Amino acid sequence: MRARDTETSLKVYWQPGCSSCLKTKEFLLANGVEFESINVIEDENGYKELAALGLKLVPIVARGKDWANGAVFRDVARVAGFEWHSHDMLSPEEMVDRIDGILAGARRLAVQIPEDRLDDMLSGRPRSYRQLAYHVFNIVEVFLDRVERDAPFTYEALLSILPDGMDTLQDLLDYAGGIQERFRRWWETAGRDTDFDQPGKVYYGDVTLLEVLERTGWHSGQHTRQLALVVESLGLEPDGPLTDADFAGLPMPNEVWDNEKTFD
Repeated sequence: MRARDTETSLKVYWQPGCSSCLKTKEFLLANGVEFESINVIEDENGYKELAALGLKLVPIVARGKDWANGAVFRDVARVAGFEWHSHDMLSPEEMVDRIDGILAGARRLAVQIPEDRLDDMLSGRPRSYRQLAYHVFNIVEVFLDRVERDAPFTYEALLSILPDGMDTLQDLLDYAGGIQERFRRWWETAGRDTDFDQPGKVYYGDVTLLEVLERTGWHSGQHTRQLALVVESLGLEPDGPLTDADFAGLPMPNEVWDNEKTFD
């Protein structure tokens, strides 16, 4: 990130169904900030402009050559030119409880997707239903790899690339159950004594581990909300869909899919 260039317009690079992208746009709009919206899936120049900044990911907020990853609002506010104010955060124990409930909800929804529809694609986004369900649990897996093994927390790790052997719905459900059990076990053993004020050591910016845990919660929660949309689009009634109470205290986006694109 470089010194701010106030002579150029603010741009937001995003793609549909991206939880961080949506939250970034909503954050700027809530603060009365105008910006040029660039959907990199539809605008062929979008990724070219990001490449010129040395970037290959979204969301990115940029003004000239000055940019910030949309996942860190204090950095977004700096580039956009306004003062950032933090929000009250849940305790680690409360966040863990929310995440456990989110994973349980995602498992209920995933089992409703017919086997022969798992590889249908989401609207306007190169991601299948199978990948979306996998992504909910992969978000938590990447967090666990960070806290248990000090593994690199990278953008690439969260790209929903399905591992070998995840061929059936049961494979997906077995993976999901394993991640939820591993998350519970981590909390009951090492998690409660973790220093959440320590650096998060993540790809998207300078944040604490508590902020990473919070993001793990709302990120997986947002995609679970999208799973419910998938189930509804298949003409089914979602089994125990999550409500506002399940997300209480997490900074969830207002919309479920996007503020510019509908979920078809």
